[in-house]
Amino acid sequence: MSRPKILVTRKLPYAVEARLKQDYQPHLNPTDHIFGQDELLSKAQHTDALLVTVTDKIDRVFVEKLPSSVRMIATFSVGYDQIDVLAAQEKGIVVSNTPDVLTNATADITLLLMLGAARGAHAGEAAIRESTWTNWAPTGYLGTEVTGKRLGILGMGRIGQAVARRARAFDMEIHYHNRSRLPANEELGAHYHDTPQSLFSVSDFLSVHAASTPQTRNIVNQETLALLPAGAIFVNAARGDLVDDEALIKALTSGRIAAAGLDVYRGEPNIDPRYRQLSNTFLLPHLGSATQETRDAMGFCALDNLDAFFAGNPPPNLVKPRQT
Repeated sequence: MSRPKILVTRKLPYAVEARLKQDYQPHLNPTDHIFGQDELLSKAQHTDALLVTVTDKIDRVFVEKLPSSVRMIATFSVGYDQIDVLAAQEKGIVVSNTPDVLTNATADITLLLMLGAARGAHAGEAAIRESTWTNWAPTGYLGTEVTGKRLGILGMGRIGQAVARRARAFDMEIHYHNRSRLPANEELGAHYHDTPQSLFSVSDFLSVHAASTPQTRNIVNQETLALLPAGAIFVNAARGDLVDDEALIKALTSGRIAAAGLDVYRGEPNIDPRYRQLSNTFLLPHLGSATQETRDAMGFCALDNLDAFFAGNPPPNLVKPRQT
């Protein structure tokens, strides 16, 4: 029996591509060119599955045009809001994702965002690189301490809990909002809030870790930002569309929010250019899962899903349409 044909939309880590070559007939992307929908649809002809990433727009129109040979879409990501899962299900196409494996890397980057934003790392590094630092000064480059502050976590799933564990090393007081309260043995003393508004009102630092859904998009907006304590610091390593950019930029410009640490953005990489002009932002280019260990693990997880499907079994990380 011939090996399944897999269209791989982006260049993946070496070890992942090596395993693909061993077990499948992959159509790889050595130049890492981002395919447009028409190009992607053309390359999908006569393939059995797609291995996609967050940069691929797999909407209903695209899914309906896919050839009948495509029976699975495996995404190299935890999030799958770029895929119309319901449309895929209606066409008989299985969808999988790669949860769990990037929890620690994303939690690490969240702490980096918190520290970078709180201590003005952007301005400090720029001073060194641009040779504008002249001497130490008692009032120079003053930031905010992380230790002992109240951390609000919006979305206390695996990543949120991993952030809480790390934040406890800074003696932070943990508060959270989730769709449902965690068992006491998982809360570890964290304070539960039954509404996002209640959480925002006590968060000296606010870190969002919610999935992108119709209910959470723009959840960080003018009204909710106004609930934060004066001088609060906002961190986002989840999804860019959770944030109303206009509202956040206004809060940062006015000083209502002391600083923001951002790793994800609406419309990335074409982010709102005003973020670059603000001295109180610490900005990273979507590095949440960007470690060699994690990207390998994500690829292997995607391949485990493909292996199971083509062996006649349900993928271990089967994705179903979200309930609205």
